[in-house]
Amino acid sequence: MTAPADLSIAVTPTAGLAPADRDAILALFRQNYRDANAAYLEKSLHVLAFAAIARDPEGRPAGFALGEPRVIDLPRLPAQPVRLAGLCCVDPAFRRQGLFRRLEHAVLSARELPAAPRWLSAGRMAHPASFRTMSANPTVVPRRGMRPTPWQQAVGAAIAAAYGTREFDPETFVCRGTGAPIGWPIIEIEAAPEEWELFRPVDRTRGDSLLGISWTPDAPPGWDDPAILP
Repeated sequence: MTAPADLSIAVTPTAGLAPADRDAILALFRQNYRDANAAYLEKSLHVLAFAAIARDPEGRPAGFALGEPRVIDLPRLPAQPVRLAGLCCVDPAFRRQGLFRRLEHAVLSARELPAAPRWLSAGRMAHPASFRTMSANPTVVPRRGMRPTPWQQAVGAAIAAAYGTREFDPETFVCRGTGAPIGWPIIEIEAAPEEWELFRPVDRTRGDSLLGISWTPDAPPGWDDPAILP
């Protein structure tokens, strides 16, 4: 079996992907999702600027990630560095070897961001397992049992727009889909009942996803204050 260290990762602008790379990304997407929606993938390739593709020594694709480091004018936060994470799919033969994180790191470091006291991370989640790492961050939104503040809702709406989402619910942080499923993850999802609470309004049959945002190393002052308006 190929060891993780033997895999090479190349980061390429999505606008300049070679046909072979696009085919590899689509094949991995279909390998990870039942009834994978190719139109959703194509939209993601237009919205996010970079793709990271891992290959074994023989050139066979082992996984990919889409994403983009971007500077966005957010409510009360002009020129804010943001890391927009997108789809990440790994060949089953290379799972549980840290490849997911390597791909995410590669694609979210593809462009140098200006120095800033903090940055915002964002991603659209299909299920609690994909949200688990971000949900451990104390600055994360949404959070169980807490209504997003007006400022958090406004920032969430701006990030959803950066992903090309046309309909966003600021109360639940649900990005409404186009009416067709994105696909159904071909993995065994182990999650506690409370982890599913935030996903109750997510309708996967119409292509919904849950937007998650969190700060590193800390949130801006007043982030959780409901009295602060955008």
